Amino acid sequence: MLKGISPILSPALLKALCEMGHGDELVIADGNFPSESIGKDAIVIRADGHGIPEILDAVLALLPLDAYVEKPVALMEVVPGDTCPTPEIWATYKELLKKHEPEHCKIEMTERFAFYERAKGAYLIIATGETAIYANILLKKGVVKA
Repeated sequence: MLKGISPILSPALLKALCEMGHGDELVIADGNFPSESIGKDAIVIRADGHGIPEILDAVLALLPLDAYVEKPVALMEVVPGDTCPTPEIWATYKELLKKHEPEHCKIEMTERFAFYERAKGAYLIIATGETAIYANILLKKGVVKA
C-alpha cells in the first residue's frame, strides 16, 4: 500500500497507468461492455467490485488528460431509438472531470460502434462492475508536467 494513492487501484492497474504514454487511451468500462473481446490487443484489468465513478476519481488523481486535443474524453452516446433517458452517471463524470482537469475536460459523444472501434486501439481497458448503462468512458492521457 502506498500513501496518497487510492487503495482501489490495484498494483497491476498502477503499473498499466504508469506504462501509458502521452496520447495513449484507456477505457473505464461498465459491466455490459465486451472488455475481453474488444480488448484483445489491450491490457484488460478487472475491477468488478467497483463502479466507474470511484475508479474514474482515483485514475484522474494520477493521470493527466491530453491538453493538446480539443476533447480528451469520449462517452458512448445513447443509441438512436433507445428509450433510455440521458444517463445520470454522465453528470457525475462531468463533476469529476472538472474537479481534476477543469481546463481541458471537454467530452466527445461517440456512436456505439465507433466507440467500440476506438476502444480496440486503447492501451488499457478497466472492466468494472458498473451497472449503469451507457456508462463507458474513454480518456486520452496527457503529459505529466514537472
